[in-house]
Amino acid sequence: MALELRPNCECCDKDLPPHATDARICTFECTFCADCVDTVLLNVCPNCGGGFAPRPIRPATEWRPGLSVAKRPPSTRRVRMSYSMEDAAVFSKRLKDVPPEQR
Repeated sequence: MALELRPNCECCDKDLPPHATDARICTFECTFCADCVDTVLLNVCPNCGGGFAPRPIRPATEWRPGLSVAKRPPSTRRVRMSYSMEDAAVFSKRLKDVPPEQR
């Protein structure tokens, strides 16, 4: 199963197309831009408490049959955080000093 590749940052709503190098995801595919991950969320997913990793780029070219952004398009459904910015800030500050692998 391919990643959903959500089209936007769930915090600031910035567009994150399939080739965006500043897209970050957690293990549940929550998607945020690098700026929000670094400055707002402090590398703490406001939904699950995990850390973030760069989202892989889905190839635009079909190097193997059926495996490209054209054959497996990204999601068009925009997603927003389930929590308020204030709640996310408190949550992030509580967990920011705990390494992601220990959360």
